[in-house]
Amino acid sequence: MVPAEAEAEILAELRRLRARVPQLSGALAGSSDGLVLAQDSAATEVEAVAALTAAALGVAQRLSDSTGQGGFRELLVRGEHGYVATYAAGDAAVLTLIAEPRVNVGRLHLEARRSSLRIAELLDHTLARRVAAPAPPRPPLPPALPPARPGPAG
Repeated sequence: MVPAEAEAEILAELRRLRARVPQLSGALAGSSDGLVLAQDSAATEVEAVAALTAAALGVAQRLSDSTGQGGFRELLVRGEHGYVATYAAGDAAVLTLIAEPRVNVGRLHLEARRSSLRIAELLDHTLARRVAAPAPPRPPLPPALPPARPGPAG
């Protein structure tokens, strides 16, 4: 979905985020429809996490809208063994993080919000380059056929 160069930049941002918040065990940037854009995680089921994130995102967006809270920004789930946090990264992507139970949630939010903005910028820049790039030339059309002559009657 994204060019290799943009994927590499997003992956670099995920790695910087994990360095700033060492209690993260995984970081995933995904499209809002559940595709993996880049991931830095030992988990083997990143596609499943991306798909589940998209499903949760749909519910979170609907909940936010129906309660008058505006557009989706973030979702935090606390489980017995840690946290799963999802942050909007522009209109078309999300950042999902897996964190240990001892993570400082305030720090998690602060750093994740910064990274989600950076990922949104990277994706916007990639999209702008695609829109600005001229379309490849189309092959010429075959010459027009001469008008049909009326055939002999009957």
